[in-house]
Formats: sequence, structure tokens, C-alpha cells
Amino acid sequence: MPETETDSDLYTMTWEEAAEAVATSDLAVLPTGSIEQHSTHLPTSTDTLRADYLSAELVEAAPDHGLELLRLPTLPFGYSEHHMRFPGTITLSRETYVDAVVEIGESMAAHGVDRLLFLNTHGGNKEPLAMAADRLGRETALTVHFVHWTDFAREDLEEAFGEGWGHAGDHETSFVELYRPDLVRESKKEPQEAREMPETRSYEYFDEVTELGGLGDPTNSDTDVMERVVASTTAEILDALASDIEAGW
Repeated sequence: MPETETDSDLYTMTWEEAAEAVATSDLAVLPTGSIEQHSTHLPTSTDTLRADYLSAELVEAAPDHGLELLRLPTLPFGYSEHHMRFPGTITLSRETYVDAVVEIGESMAAHGVDRLLFLNTHGGNKEPLAMAADRLGRETALTVHFVHWTDFAREDLEEAFGEGWGHAGDHETSFVELYRPDLVRESKKEPQEAREMPETRSYEYFDEVTELGGLGDPTNSDTDVMERVVASTTAEILDALASDIEAGW
């Protein structure tokens, strides 16, 4: 598996190298994560770690799918207001987040990027990223692609972990144990007791759902399963991107 740094990272390039990479790449990739609580056994950086490593997986595998990707630095802060009652969470307002992503996209468009991919690993970012994609698509020459990684992995994750593998649970614990086992507090891993979600409304804050801050059962983590899911999901995302580009989307 790759390290988080690749040969296609914008932040390691000079401006001359960046110009060449823009000219030869099919897409620029903006990985989007968050800094928010992930129960008592995972770090607040869990979603950002996922964005880092999973975008590196895409970059490394892209040539096998006929694509070249230019990776932008991961945006570590997201829209995480619903986790703010847990210490350590940092959130941007929805408006600030949308504006920041739009301005990143505008910068890349000014340098000649034609296609921009949002690779997202935090559910709270989905709505503001969709709004940013709409604005960029209408206000610039960019074509914006939007991939929420877990949506592409959902079928495999459900097959592997059943129901309830969400926030800080079976799936995310498996991921951090696979890539950064040094950051998992093994003695703190325990089933996350959570209330059943309401049918007719949402919740304002996540501590209304779960006292520890997670869902599912982290003790069911499985790094071998996670490695297989990452490989299959990486291939599925790249095939989807290649297909959409070939079809002119």
C-alpha cells in the first residue's frame, strides 16, 4: 500500500513541475476529510487519514486504468457541527466550507485544470461539497466529479461487517488499524451503544445518538477485509471516472 506522499502531489512540486502536471493529468484530486471525534479509540484525524491514504491509492492505481491524477493537499477541516459537543472537533460553517472549496477550484481552473475530483471521506461534507460542485460547474470552465468513497464501498462493507459499521465502528477502525495502527487505542475498543435513529427527523448533535461517540462494534475490525475492500473500491472508482470521461461527462 502507498505512503501518503506520492510523486503526483502538488505540494511537493515547483511551479514549473505543477504546470507540467496540470498539462498531462486527466484530473486534479482534492481529498476532503475532517477533524472530529471518533469515539474513545480512534484519533480526531480519522477522516483526514482516510482521505490521505485513499487518494494515494487512487493516484498509484490510476495508470492501470488509463488515467493520470494530480493530487492536491488534503483539506483537513470539514463541516462537523454535529460533533461539536465532543472535545477536539473543529468545524467550518457550511458557508465557509463551500466558499473555501469553490476558491480552491477557482485557483486550479485559473492554472488550466479542466477536471477536478472531490474525493470525500466525511459524511457531513456531502451536502456542502455538492453545493460547491454546482457553483464551480456553473461559474467556471471546470468539470467537477464528486466521489464519496464510502458510497462506492458500501456493498462490500455491508457484506463484510453487516449493519451498523458506521462512524468509528467496524469499518473505520479496520482502516486505521491497517494504515496507522499506532493511532488506535486498543484498550478503548468496545461496542458502541447507540440509540435507534428516528424515522421522521434527524438529530442536532451526535451525543444524542451515542455517548461514546461511535456506531457499530470496533472489536469486529478486520484489516485483511479492509485491504480487500480498499483495492476493489479503488478499482471501481477509477473505472467509473474513466467511463464518465470517455462518455463526455
